[in-house]
Parts: sequence; structure tokens; C-alpha cells
Amino acid sequence: MDDRNRIQPYAGNPFYWQYQGQPVLLLGGSVEDNLFQIPNLEEHLDLLRSVGGNYVRCTMSSRDEGDVWPFERDPATGLYDLNVPGEAYWGRFERFLQLTAEREIVAQFELWDRFDFSRAPWQANPYNPKNNVNCTAEESGLVHEIHTHPGRRESAFFRSVPALEDNQALLRYQHMQVDKMLSLSLQRGNVLYCMDNETNESPEWGWYWARYIQARAGEAGVSAECTEMWDAHNLLDGEHAATFDHPELFSFVDISQNNHRPSDEHWDNPQEIRRRLIASGHVRPMNSVKIYGANSGRYGSTRDAQERFWRNIFGGLASSRFHRPPSGLGLNHIAQAHIRSMRMFTDQMDLLSCEPHNDLLSNRSWNEAYCTANPGVEWAVFYPDGGNVLLDVSGAGGVPLTVRWLDIRGSRWVEGVPPARREDGDFLRLITPREEGYWAALIQV
Repeated sequence: MDDRNRIQPYAGNPFYWQYQGQPVLLLGGSVEDNLFQIPNLEEHLDLLRSVGGNYVRCTMSSRDEGDVWPFERDPATGLYDLNVPGEAYWGRFERFLQLTAEREIVAQFELWDRFDFSRAPWQANPYNPKNNVNCTAEESGLVHEIHTHPGRRESAFFRSVPALEDNQALLRYQHMQVDKMLSLSLQRGNVLYCMDNETNESPEWGWYWARYIQARAGEAGVSAECTEMWDAHNLLDGEHAATFDHPELFSFVDISQNNHRPSDEHWDNPQEIRRRLIASGHVRPMNSVKIYGANSGRYGSTRDAQERFWRNIFGGLASSRFHRPPSGLGLNHIAQAHIRSMRMFTDQMDLLSCEPHNDLLSNRSWNEAYCTANPGVEWAVFYPDGGNVLLDVSGAGGVPLTVRWLDIRGSRWVEGVPPARREDGDFLRLITPREEGYWAALIQV
């Protein structure tokens, strides 16, 4: 593939992505994280595309029922042979790459999922010394049992790189696994690379793998876009600086953990990171590959998820995807409606020329409304539950304005809404068509 057609920061506004040479907004939701392992993959991707989605997450994980691991078993012993790639695993992966590319769906991969390396999943993991014919516990530095949460950092798996424990016996097999993945994924232009899932390990681990991927990509004559996903829910935590402050390694930042935050705080922290990236001189896309929130989960409600999806995009993020159940909405009927509505709405405006502009809102109460705008040209306002605010439209002078309302839950533009009235010349009174519900207003010259 021509490198110009690969997913990469958009030349016209590097807070966003371009793909196939065109700017693109990434919207998604899916039933599982390691999506390449599900049985009805093609139907699921078709459903996503049918509602306007073009973005999925793919952890290289194998801990769920029905999953396969990335290595073959030795027929004589029944143990895994880390020298032999797993035919079923990599066959599923290659099919996933093909199906997403055919549908122009961008896939964000996570190389290492720490939850595969502790507690019950570790008992089945091929890297566990008791499960393979290649490395003893002494050689690999890996113990047979880890009963604690991976956040306790008891696995030597994530310390193998030269800057840490320099365990070449283990690193050899890690290289082989990543090389196999890259031999397939670097052929495709719809792939983003994230080093880990919610890591709190030394940043040297992620830095090493980002350099490794970029070196392999360079050998293949293509580019590779990399990031890291940190565990800290607060974007202002020092963990995240290891990504923000290293643009030479990470060409985008994933701030998914911000989706643990509620309401105005969920909006405010990404704005601080946006300012930080601008000040650094290295503006990059900000991705949100998993939006927490579902009444079935522990990390916010179904309402939280719906609000977060819209705040992400109006807040200037380049992507927004609903996390899998039970901690997220996945691609259920609610998620489908929001993806469809977001695509309907943003197709009617030049979102990539807009910036977050809550400063243009007044008469606003806590969590009432959120604004993105290109002042003097167009403004967009999102309401999580109805509302009545004043929008500063002074940038338009006295030019007439059109106001359109999108019923987000119904994925329909509403007709017959009384015209918004100007107050004091410079302000537009925006009252949602109903007192409750999810609404978006589009105001244009």
C-alpha cells in the first residue's frame, strides 16, 4: 500500500486522522476487545459499518472461553512450543485484518494485555514455564503462579527488555511473537498500535516496543503509528507524561482511562492535555478506544457512556468507541443509535475545522451543554439531557444563521422547531425541542 494512504495524523489538522488520503473521524463499538477471536466477526463488522462505524479495538489476548493462543502445542508432550506460531490464532488474525481493511475499518491493536499474565489466565498462558517446552522458570524468570491483580507488577514478563532485566531468553520469544504479528499487520494501512492495556509498568517497556515496531516498519518501507495506554484514570497523573512527552515514539495518545471520569471533569481533563500538546509543538491525535459505562458494569452507568461518547468528539478527540460489555455498551442498540447520530451530525459540518469552545456558552449549568465551533462559520452544541443556554455568535456579525436540531436517540433531524432568537445581538438562545433527552444543535452561517 502507498504509505500516503495509510492511517496517519491528518496533515490539515494533526489532532485528527487521515486514511486513504482523506480526513476521517473514528467512531466505533464492538462486543469484544480481542475481536479477531469472535465466531461471527464478519456479521459484527457489517453491523458496525451499517450504522456509520469505522473503528474497533483488538487486544492480542486469549483469555476468554473459545480463544486460542499464539503458539502450537508440541504433539509429543501436549505443551506449547514457543518456536511454532499457532495456526488457528494467526489465521484468525489475518482474516480480521482482511475483513477490516475491506470495510475501511481502522483497528487499534494492543500488543500485550496484562490480564493474560496473572491469576487464572496465567495458568493457561503458553509463556507460563509449566505450559511450554522451551523455557524453565529459572531461564525465563517467570513463576508458575501469580494470584494478584496485574497492577501489583509481579510478572517478570514486562521486565525482559534491555533497560530493565535484559532477559534475552524470554525476549527472544517475545520478539518472535511480535515479528509474526507485524509480518501480517504491516501489510495493512488500517492499523494503529498500542503497546499495552492499562499498564503501570516501567515506561521503558513500552518505549522499547514502540522503537521495535518503528524499526520493523522502517525495514518494510512503511510507517507505524504507536501509543501507550496507562492505568491512571487521571490524565494529569505523571504516568501519562511518558506518552505525552515522547512524540518521537508515540505519534498519538490514547486517553481512554479518562472515561472513568464524570461530567464536566470528563470534559476538562482532555482540554488540559490538548493545551499541553499545543504548547509542546507536537500536536497529535487523542484517541479514546474504550468508553466505560453500562448499567451492567462497575465503571459508570449507561447514561455515562452515552454522554462520554459525545463529549469525546465535541471535546476534540479523534476517536470514540464504546467498550465491550459488561463494562460498556459494546454495539447494542443504544450504541448503534449514537454512532449513527454522530455520523449524521458530523457529516453536515466541517468538524475538523472546529475546536472545543465551551467559553462561548453562558447561562450554562453543570453538565448541561458542550460546544465545539469554528466561530463565525458554524457552532455545534451537545445536550446530555435537554437544556437552555446562550451561545455567543458574535463572530457571525449580523449574518442570518440556520439552526438544526438532531434527536440523538431517534437518529433524526427534527422539523418544525421554533426559530432560536437572538438576545443582545451577539447571543443565540438555544432551547432543546424537549426538556429531556440527548440533543445536538447545529448552527451555521
